[in-house]
Amino acid sequence: MNYRHVYHAGNFADLVKHAALLQLVARLTQGPPLTVIDTHAGRGLYDLASPEARKSGEAAAGVVRLMAAPDAPPVFGPLKAATLALNGKGEILRYPGSPWLIARSLRPGDSYLACELRPEEYEALRVALRDRPNARTAEGDGFALAVERCPSQGRVLLLIDPPFERPDDYDRIIATLAAARRRNPRAQALVWLPLKDLETFDAFLRDLEDAELGPAMVVEARIRPLSDPMKMNGCALVLVDGPDLTAAFSAISQWVAQSLGEAGQSRVYPLSSS
Repeated sequence: MNYRHVYHAGNFADLVKHAALLQLVARLTQGPPLTVIDTHAGRGLYDLASPEARKSGEAAAGVVRLMAAPDAPPVFGPLKAATLALNGKGEILRYPGSPWLIARSLRPGDSYLACELRPEEYEALRVALRDRPNARTAEGDGFALAVERCPSQGRVLLLIDPPFERPDDYDRIIATLAAARRRNPRAQALVWLPLKDLETFDAFLRDLEDAELGPAMVVEARIRPLSDPMKMNGCALVLVDGPDLTAAFSAISQWVAQSLGEAGQSRVYPLSSS
């Protein structure tokens, strides 16, 4: 499978990931300089009028509904503001990916490295970030680049969001986190995962606990029961060694699960670590 995020841009999972990411970056940029490394950055900006986006209809069921929802909690404010900055008050035709959101949120003394493996996506990413002085791009394996480019000192946030095309993506997430934290024990991480079946997700959480990478918070947003493992029935975030954002993450996941789901449910809970 050749994953292309344009089919899924602006869907419910993007809303969870990007609203949470903006809350996290806002908290982390209140302190000393921050380096953000994005392992699977994508193209940075997405055309929701493209045939691919129109075909899936996922944006219409996600960001378009969010922008029109009067009951969306304030925690979605930064994501809505970023989307409005791209579209004005008209039809929602463009959606900001994590590179665009991160680059516009960082301070002059912060830095951002966006990694992308696919050449055509990388070229679009390079163009999207070319006017951002504190943003750099790298073409290649984001898992490897995150470890190679991770500063050995200072504050670091890893954003890990692979396409899960390969069966070893779950193992590589944990290996990358472990290697980065050996290089810089202060490295923090936000990991995104699909929720298809509980067995796969629970196995990942057990492996994460066994790796002893520090305290973690888990966020689940299920838009339907996990009864069909062939569908993405929800998504999850795992925040490794991050600040306490329980209230914000709870508000995000609860609204998405209940407002955009069918019998949706959400949970936010700590993951124990030895």
